[in-house]
Amino acid sequence: MRGTIDPQRTVFSYVSLEERVPKDHPLRAIKAMADEALGRLGPEFERRYASVGRPSIPPEVLLKAQVLMALYSVRSERLFCERLGYDLLFRWFLDLGVDAESFDATTFTKNRERILEEGFLGEFFGAVVEQAREKRLLSDEHFTVDGTLIEANASMKSFKAKGGPKDPPAGKNGEVDFRGEKRSNQTHESTTDPDARLYRKGAGKPSQLCYLGHVLMENRNGLCVDAEVTRASGKAEPEAAIMMVKRSTNPGSRRVTLGGDKGYDVGEFQVELVEEGIVPHIAQKDGITPLIDRRTAGSGGYRLSQRKRKRVEEIFGWLKTIARLAKTRFRGLTRVAAQMLLAVTAYNLLRIANLQRGAT
Repeated sequence: MRGTIDPQRTVFSYVSLEERVPKDHPLRAIKAMADEALGRLGPEFERRYASVGRPSIPPEVLLKAQVLMALYSVRSERLFCERLGYDLLFRWFLDLGVDAESFDATTFTKNRERILEEGFLGEFFGAVVEQAREKRLLSDEHFTVDGTLIEANASMKSFKAKGGPKDPPAGKNGEVDFRGEKRSNQTHESTTDPDARLYRKGAGKPSQLCYLGHVLMENRNGLCVDAEVTRASGKAEPEAAIMMVKRSTNPGSRRVTLGGDKGYDVGEFQVELVEEGIVPHIAQKDGITPLIDRRTAGSGGYRLSQRKRKRVEEIFGWLKTIARLAKTRFRGLTRVAAQMLLAVTAYNLLRIANLQRGAT
């Protein structure tokens, strides 16, 4: 028989959010890991927040909210707060009751500087990586490094001569004629985002205002163990790679290897790797004298590193499409780096959850 619509609204509900979320929902495993990682940071939160005054939104809630934004491709904090008003799954993930008020988007703005200054993002990312290590999902010997462009939140029209007039052209989207004008990072800068740099990835590629995002991946399961954002330049990739390698590897008596594409086939970079006790497994450029000896290049480990290193593109693909990192919504190196770190944290949580349930 045909059902009927009951116009009488329920005044009281006795169904909990826990019952609304399916037992096999993928977000359950991610929530458990995020809560565990943030639980480890609880003493730090207590130490760095005042014990008196008006209670603020807990930093755990703000960090998990930004993980949700990456996982569900939410394009802005304002849109997230709007969705939080009616999305029961989001409320369950953040441990907010059905009757609790949704916080305002300015909460992110007011707390962003504190979270960045206190280093909570790096500690959150590190706690997730440590969980993966405890679950024996990480390799401590074989790694891959790579970089990608992150388009800046600035128009090419903002790239003007240093010391020139800062006034924008007349009109909502005024015309600017750059014909015949030679522009470079030495003579010009963006008035919208001074940290952005004019850069192109290679011959035939367009020049654009951007940053460079870097990832250090372990080769066993393709998890990110370190990430960095730098100003775009020709030397940024090997410099960031050395920085991440020193931070995240401990060669000791083990034979640690680092794979990379031809962009890392630079003599100084590979010499520095050897000095750090790391064996370079870098792809070799054609037509030049190889920097890697024949014994290394002919080994099975080198060939395996060259196959494994391509998995880093899976990380960049997810970051740019799902986490919406192809073009940053922030301005300034510090805030772009924070967006990158939260995105790779969300990626690791999702990847670990998939590995635990048997997905590849």
